[in-house]
Amino acid sequence: MSSLPRRIIVKVGTALVTRADGKLALGRLGALAEQLHELREAKVEVVLVSSGAVGLGAERLGFERRPTKIVDRQACAAAGQGALIALYDGLLRRLGHTAAQVLLTEDDFLHREQYLNVHATLERLLAVGAIPVINENDTVSTAEIALRTGEVFGDNDRLSALVAAGVDADLLILLTDVDAVYTKPPGEPGAERIAVYEDDSDVQIGSLSAGGRGGMGSKIVAAQIAARCGTKVVIASGRDPSIVRRLVAGSTEGTHFHARVAGSKRQRWMAFATTPAGTLTINAGAREALTRRNASLLPIGVTAVTGTFPAGAVVAVVDPEGKPVARGICAKSAADCAELVGAIGQKPLVHRNDVVLLGAK
Repeated sequence: MSSLPRRIIVKVGTALVTRADGKLALGRLGALAEQLHELREAKVEVVLVSSGAVGLGAERLGFERRPTKIVDRQACAAAGQGALIALYDGLLRRLGHTAAQVLLTEDDFLHREQYLNVHATLERLLAVGAIPVINENDTVSTAEIALRTGEVFGDNDRLSALVAAGVDADLLILLTDVDAVYTKPPGEPGAERIAVYEDDSDVQIGSLSAGGRGGMGSKIVAAQIAARCGTKVVIASGRDPSIVRRLVAGSTEGTHFHARVAGSKRQRWMAFATTPAGTLTINAGAREALTRRNASLLPIGVTAVTGTFPAGAVVAVVDPEGKPVARGICAKSAADCAELVGAIGQKPLVHRNDVVLLGAK
């Protein structure tokens, strides 16, 4: 391998971890472990983000089909998480590596201090040579365990993007059960592989993934987030036993998302790892000042305040049509902001140092 990335994230979905009958896909996961071993031997730092705990737990607890009730999914996660980490630990230990389980919930991203603590832990694990194995903590999660409800992450695709952004990964590989993103669901007439995904790429998204919560739409959103945070992303087939090896070596297989110039870690946190506590609607003049002149947001430019939030909360900033313009840390509470709407000669509600502009996600 030449010009290897320094640090990569590999994400595998439920459809790859388990077979159609819900049991572990041992051969496939063994091949993945071998590839991670090769990367570690080549001094590449590796983080694995893996789904599959709920599916494994459902099989072990005797559910005939994948449960939809939150409490049942939590129970299945409790039964499946131990089996999942035991599998990875066993495979990696045979190859001379240590797996370190990291279970995360949405709250770990919403609060800046916890967010920093998570990534400090990941940095330390990588520094001592461990391979972090990350999963959403479905045992205690509530909002994000429900299908497509979590705004920060409702699936491990988005979680892997946030982890990639937090640890400055060079490459994120999203492994799925198809070999790329297609213009239409694979198998439909006229479906064509998209080699390089652009914001204006025309894609017809199919159904959710079998057994999981993601699907191709989730992977595209996650890939766009990671790319905007400075990480190259590839969506490819995890059914290929050597795909990671080839992608790291520079293969053009799959669908590639080019890394963009990233903002600071603080800006990335505001833009993608938080759920806004409220919304400030601004007029056209304030939108121009924010987007064109790198200005602070003054009360005179605010036309409405939505939500209840304390001073210091992250808020969404939207234009008169309700389109997202920015996110920022508000210096005032919602009640104080409401009293200052349209006021002249006041200090900024959101200082320019506390604003991140939002482009297409």
